[in-house]
Amino acid sequence: MVLVVILAATLFALAGVHLYWAFGGRWPGHDEVSLVEHVVGRTAGMRAPGPLASAAVAAALAVGGLMVLAVLAPSSPLEPWLRVGRWGLFAVFALRGLATYVPPVFRYAEGTPFARLNRRAYGPLCLAIALGLLALQL
Repeated sequence: MVLVVILAATLFALAGVHLYWAFGGRWPGHDEVSLVEHVVGRTAGMRAPGPLASAAVAAALAVGGLMVLAVLAPSSPLEPWLRVGRWGLFAVFALRGLATYVPPVFRYAEGTPFARLNRRAYGPLCLAIALGLLALQL
């Protein structure tokens, strides 16, 4: 039960941050370029992902949070599909977390604050979420 609450809260918090960006928020930067440097690394023209992309990620994370909460209602007729969805969520977070430690994957971001944040926060957080999902599924 505690794991479900922690995982769902984390996914909803991440959804909230992405929604904040969708509506023009710039934290942890102070403008668009510094946001890109902290969250993406580098992009063409140093432009942040657009509102639609950020909102789509927010929606996906929120749905993930709901799929995690659904564990508390195991008799749902949707449970087989939710289980498949949670395995998909596990795969996404595990691959994203592992990609952090495959040097060529994020080479484009070397020398940016993102490179440091990715190794110290983003990658470990993705792996922690993946581990939590794995524990939930097993």
